[in-house]
Amino acid sequence: MTDLPSATPPSSRRRGRRRGGRRALRIVLLTVALLVLAAGGAGWWAYSHLNGNIDSVDLDQALGDNRPKKVVAGAQNVLVLGSDSRAGANGDLDHGDVSGARSDTAMLVHIPEGRSKATAVSIPRDTLISRPECKDADGKTVKPANRVMFNSVYSLAGPACVVKTVEEMSGIRVDHFVEVDFAGFKGLVDALGGVTVTLDKPMSGAKGGLKLDAGTHRLNGTDSLKFVRTRYGYGDGSDLGRIGLQQQFMMAMLSEIKKQDALGNPARLYKLADAGTKSLTTDSDLASLTSLADFAQSMKGVDPDTMETIMLPVAYDKVDPNRVIVAEPQAGKLWEALRTDQKIPAEAKNSPAKG
Repeated sequence: MTDLPSATPPSSRRRGRRRGGRRALRIVLLTVALLVLAAGGAGWWAYSHLNGNIDSVDLDQALGDNRPKKVVAGAQNVLVLGSDSRAGANGDLDHGDVSGARSDTAMLVHIPEGRSKATAVSIPRDTLISRPECKDADGKTVKPANRVMFNSVYSLAGPACVVKTVEEMSGIRVDHFVEVDFAGFKGLVDALGGVTVTLDKPMSGAKGGLKLDAGTHRLNGTDSLKFVRTRYGYGDGSDLGRIGLQQQFMMAMLSEIKKQDALGNPARLYKLADAGTKSLTTDSDLASLTSLADFAQSMKGVDPDTMETIMLPVAYDKVDPNRVIVAEPQAGKLWEALRTDQKIPAEAKNSPAKG
């Protein structure tokens, strides 16, 4: 990298470069929360490094104008995807014989107007849905289909099609989407120094899963990934049961960030940002450090202790009991409450298939 012009003599710069490098980086870290204030050669490198980590998808271009209208201007709806790609660094974390990638985890996070609380709705990956016509990453048309598994949409047509599928399922305009893959998830947990979870019953470790006794455990990144992907050996062994673990871990992770005051600790914030952005894909409106920082700043009022986690109401499919279908009228009432920024009625949370 070429040094920016400086009034400091070259010989002094050379002598001070090594001992001043870390100090310069710490100066940069003080500005990470705002990100645009980083100045000087080291500061610009840090900004460019993190900014260059982020991949993006232009939802407006991919989806066009045929999308749900925004009902409540001040509310936000963010689709959070966890990708189970085995490519690159992810292959070292999961050796399953699976081609391509799927949306292993999908949550629609609704932040009401005022942004003082949030609701996360998990969509079971085994849900049979109607996939709309989409454009894949290469711009090729993917024809619509009925009774396809929700998590297959990602592998066939990419994240933009997942957004379109969720919008057609719910009638809710998705403002943003954020995708983190295996490696990024592990890196975030390790950057925090681990996350603490509590189990009310043992996790047996069946089929290569994590083995834990009942009680409280501090999990590193690798074990955290096993925790959120555990299906067999805990509960009823279903995907619906795994959703409970994923929601529990998400809350524990948010609480850990709050406990450590990560957003107020420049060194830890930089470490989190570097780990998180390495495996991050967002919509184009969020695809910069400044945009992410502004959005995170606007979410500061959301307390993990008041965040509500719900599973999309589903029922076991009568043709294939290993799959589920969206349960009505419960799901319709849930989507309507989120769309109009209203309190979710109790009956909208009642899923016939419990897991």
